[in-house]
Amino acid sequence: MSSRDLAGFSALTFDCYGTLIDWETGIWDALQPLLTANPGCGVDRIEALAAFGEAETAEQAAHPETLYPGILAGVHRAIAARFGLRTEAALDEDFGASVGHWPAFADTAGALRRLKARYRLVILSNVDRAGIAASNRKLGVAFDAVCTAEDIGSYKPDPRNFAYMIEHLAGLGIGAGEILHTAQSLHHDHVPARAAGLANAWIDRQGQSEGGDWGATAPVADMPDFDFIFPTLGAMADAAGL
Repeated sequence: MSSRDLAGFSALTFDCYGTLIDWETGIWDALQPLLTANPGCGVDRIEALAAFGEAETAEQAAHPETLYPGILAGVHRAIAARFGLRTEAALDEDFGASVGHWPAFADTAGALRRLKARYRLVILSNVDRAGIAASNRKLGVAFDAVCTAEDIGSYKPDPRNFAYMIEHLAGLGIGAGEILHTAQSLHHDHVPARAAGLANAWIDRQGQSEGGDWGATAPVADMPDFDFIFPTLGAMADAAGL
């Protein structure tokens, strides 16, 4: 942890899913039709989310050109295969189209409104433009910029995604030293953000710093450094005095 002051930044760049949107609840809810179609399968939430994290990482690495609904459909097929479950194209496609139904965390909209009073707010997401548009209705603020995997042609943690965002924000007059990357996922966000030279704030919603499980994100071999750690986005807004 550094001694840097939150007031020393002019822009907060967010991962959306896992940080602003409760993707684990959304994923688990969207898996229910598959589990219902396979009664007695015994797959629980923890193992389903872990399987999601593994499959999503593999799908994004293998198919960086595929939009996120297609990635999710492939993840759904992989989860079914992992647990020996029967699936069909309609179930896979419905899971792929589920992003717009994933809920926001209870503190997200209020915290974003508070943070908007001081910072320019930016999203860097692995989801496509349509998915972000659907989720944005739950977030309660107008973002100053949105950079998606659809725009970039690759998925985080590819360093191209952070390079694209830094270049895009430079065009808006925001230097890399003014950016605080704010995210939950170590795998998707904090490891590549630190490699890109960005300051970072970990929204540790899963309590991983206290030994919590990895949920729907792939584990990392080595813990990155952090400038700030907060349990929620609301706690970050509190610490900023907003």
